[in-house]
Amino acid sequence: MEFSRRSFIKGAGMGGGACALYSILPGTVATLSAVELKAKAAEVKSACEMCSTRCPISARVIDDKNVSILGNDNATPFGGKVCARGGAGHSLLYDPQRVVKPLKRVGERGEGKWQEISWDEAYSTIASRLNQIKKEHGPEAVAFSSKSGSLHRHLFNLARGFGSPNTFTHMTTCPGAYIIAANAMLGGRIARDLGNSKYIVNFGHNLYEGINMSETRGMMNAQMDKGAKLVVFEPRFSIVADKADEWHAIKPGTDIAIALAMCHVLIKEDLYDKAFVKQYVEGFEEFKQEVADFTPERAQAISEVNAADIVRITREMAKAAPAVCVDFGHRATFTTEEFDLRRALYAVNILLGNIEREGGLYFKRKAKAYNQLAGEMVAPELASPGVSLPKVTAKRIDQVDEQFSMLWSSGGIYQSILDAALEAKPYAIKGWVVSRSNPMQTMTDRARIEKAMKAMDFIVCCDVYISETAAFADIILPESTYLERDEEIADRSGKNPRYSVRQSVVDIIGDTRPSWQIWRELGIALGLEQYYPWQDMSTLRLAQAKGDSNFLNQVLKEGWLSYGKPLMLREPRLVKQFAEAYPNARSVDEDGTYASALTFKTPSGKIELSSKRVENMAPGRGVIKYRDVQLKQDDELFFIQGKVAIHTNGATHNIPMLANLMSDNGLWIHPLTAGRLGIKSGDDIRVYNATGSETGKALVTPGIRPDTVFAYMGFGSKNEELKRAYGKGIHCGNLLPDVTSPIAGMNIHTAGVKVEKV
Repeated sequence: MEFSRRSFIKGAGMGGGACALYSILPGTVATLSAVELKAKAAEVKSACEMCSTRCPISARVIDDKNVSILGNDNATPFGGKVCARGGAGHSLLYDPQRVVKPLKRVGERGEGKWQEISWDEAYSTIASRLNQIKKEHGPEAVAFSSKSGSLHRHLFNLARGFGSPNTFTHMTTCPGAYIIAANAMLGGRIARDLGNSKYIVNFGHNLYEGINMSETRGMMNAQMDKGAKLVVFEPRFSIVADKADEWHAIKPGTDIAIALAMCHVLIKEDLYDKAFVKQYVEGFEEFKQEVADFTPERAQAISEVNAADIVRITREMAKAAPAVCVDFGHRATFTTEEFDLRRALYAVNILLGNIEREGGLYFKRKAKAYNQLAGEMVAPELASPGVSLPKVTAKRIDQVDEQFSMLWSSGGIYQSILDAALEAKPYAIKGWVVSRSNPMQTMTDRARIEKAMKAMDFIVCCDVYISETAAFADIILPESTYLERDEEIADRSGKNPRYSVRQSVVDIIGDTRPSWQIWRELGIALGLEQYYPWQDMSTLRLAQAKGDSNFLNQVLKEGWLSYGKPLMLREPRLVKQFAEAYPNARSVDEDGTYASALTFKTPSGKIELSSKRVENMAPGRGVIKYRDVQLKQDDELFFIQGKVAIHTNGATHNIPMLANLMSDNGLWIHPLTAGRLGIKSGDDIRVYNATGSETGKALVTPGIRPDTVFAYMGFGSKNEELKRAYGKGIHCGNLLPDVTSPIAGMNIHTAGVKVEKV
């Protein structure tokens, strides 16, 4: 489908004005129609939720029929802008396919037969069924899962009050590896200062498609305004590769070989920051010994990237250091060695000495630590409102293997729910409460997920659509969209303390509720009233603000607040500005930095290139190593996936505006491979392996390796309730086997496939 700018804008306006809401469900009791939007104010500062970045926005209602969504100018890291997804938020609000009443399954699970019910009936049914499971199997037999971010703690507090330890985020289906690796090496999560980098090395972290507004703008500004060089290692010619100075078509799954070879060159040629390593690094000698024979020539044999290029790029990085960022990624080419890949990428940064330096990596400065350094109350500190929840005695289902211990308090191994449901490992999961998450799209081996859900006694899903996962629930609880709900103050600190807040822009349409309210009301129905002393979001926000109504009113008015001056502990320029601004600030070190204040929450108190803790968890894995992995058979092609700027994983493909912009995900295939298989662009093709089979359209392009095929993820929905997304494109999860990586517990997202013309 072709669009001119004029026709697109016209179509967008028509979609935004079509405010009739109706039920797509057979046998429903009531419909909604001719709804006029009721604005909460002339302009509302809030936060987007069309992806996980949650960009600050400024929204207003126009003619009682549409919502204008712009960026919040106060949020300078985001440039006061929103992306295509953010601008389409009103299309979700108006969508007649939204769920606007609680639903009860009346047919077989997954059959698509529903009946509208009241909230009271929904709560009483859920409470009865969950308490029945609790009585017969114990509270641990119910799993609770949610996409991490705003509001997920409300569900997890409900789980704890109920008595279940089994709470899971989407960690092991998306961001887990780089977070767990950072915890192991650095003692906590670390951020990228891309905007000030002079040299950026990227391993498939496609920020020009998987957009994070602040980081994407930072990298763009570094390239355009500061002349930063961008080098990309990726099997396909993605948008970030297109905008790079160099693209190297690396063999899938071999990223770690390049990273270890870079470490080899830095150490052998004495290019690493010896003073930094001496002061802050533990386990350097063991790591040095491990990479001693990992030459660029060896990396070339593994990755098919020229050894001379590896050496040259490493030397260029060393020359530009410390304003260098080797991007540790978000979702790269997944293998079972995901944990050591991320550790190897961090290791290059560490050897370059870029920690707490402009253009490198840094720890975020939250208010408490920032105020301590300043010697005064520069920024308000948030409280953690709550109640004393009971201690849960049962073990989690993913606590059977010590190697995953860093995950137990960091989101857990999401896919372990399937093992417990199908094989009772280590015990049976009989119930599942899912919120703001779509594992049918984001986990691997879709058929196995369906089998596990059918094996459970009772499933509750909270969502805005009948998603693929919600389609297999017993009760669906309709959540209000982000434009219709209030949430707590969010800590968005970077180099200095920052806060944002989500506020409702319009009154709720239909009979939906925000999930924080849903879980509170369900908790009361479960007999857990003592854990819910607060009444509404206003009460919670005031508690967060420690009763400081001035601060609360200011953040509600502005939507984004930033305090103090940017600070990086080893950057003399920033430390000087900080110390001059605050007379009672910590004394500056002799070298003009706060380097002496830099600490790491690891067992040794230093950065751990070699980890005794990891060695104890998983013998043989204390030191970063290269391990050969087999991702496909000789007669197969590598199958990789990635994000696209129009959509967010498995969440947005049914939203009208975004579905119109992109409704399919053609399979990228190289001309040589396509010619051998008799395939041309636009041909119907079948992609298959031992896990599953999918049909789609071929997209023949030289922008991919001949041994690799690619598809954007989130397409190919298999439930008819998502009318715009149903059957459109290739469902990636249906082709990925159920494999879990060591230590980080990641679902593996690289597989071997065969392709044929239909």
